[in-house]
Amino acid sequence: MNFTVGYFTTSIGKKIVVAVTGILLLGFVIAHMAGNLQIFAGAEKINAYAKFLKDLGPALWIARIGLLVVFALHIYFTIQLKLENKAARPVPYAHMKTKQASSASLYMIISGLTVLAFLIYHLLHFTLGVTNPDYLEYEYLLKGEKVHDVYMMVITGFQVPAVSIAYIISMGLLCWHLSHGVASIFQTLGVDSPKHSSKIRQFAYGISAIIFVGNVSIPLTILLGIVR
Repeated sequence: MNFTVGYFTTSIGKKIVVAVTGILLLGFVIAHMAGNLQIFAGAEKINAYAKFLKDLGPALWIARIGLLVVFALHIYFTIQLKLENKAARPVPYAHMKTKQASSASLYMIISGLTVLAFLIYHLLHFTLGVTNPDYLEYEYLLKGEKVHDVYMMVITGFQVPAVSIAYIISMGLLCWHLSHGVASIFQTLGVDSPKHSSKIRQFAYGISAIIFVGNVSIPLTILLGIVR
């Protein structure tokens, strides 16, 4: 037990936690995007999906709490590693060009915390209805049963240009973060090598681009009146 706890106080242990939690969060981002994209299939499809999630009851809240714990661990250990790296190198590099690092890697903390701030607003906006309680009153008749009209809620929300712009910017920061984070996962887990590093970077950029296009397509099509 002491060995296990002690291991996660080491740099390697912390990197493992960041990598594993990163994989879990990436999986959630992809699944969340896939669920949201059902808006293009119409009101009945996405409202049925939302009802399915709601009917999970306590299991849904357990999943949400688990996700928050994973998110908190990811942020906590990422910040710890950043502070340790800074303490180990108190004098900055004389020339930044000597550092073989992308801009995304240099600003991982900033992009991550900015996405966190938007996530909090996103939850208050759509999930909890704190900023717009009237959204929770929208109803849809699904096979004779009144359910929450998620379709109308999303459209009404993204019809506000400021909300859509904030969402698009946040998705850009998220995918900028992922473009480095996904590649780092392979390195941390020891499956990276000079031979495959180029392909791993391409995969990281590719998955980040897919997530960006998929998520941003929703507010853009609503703003343009394609989805109404």
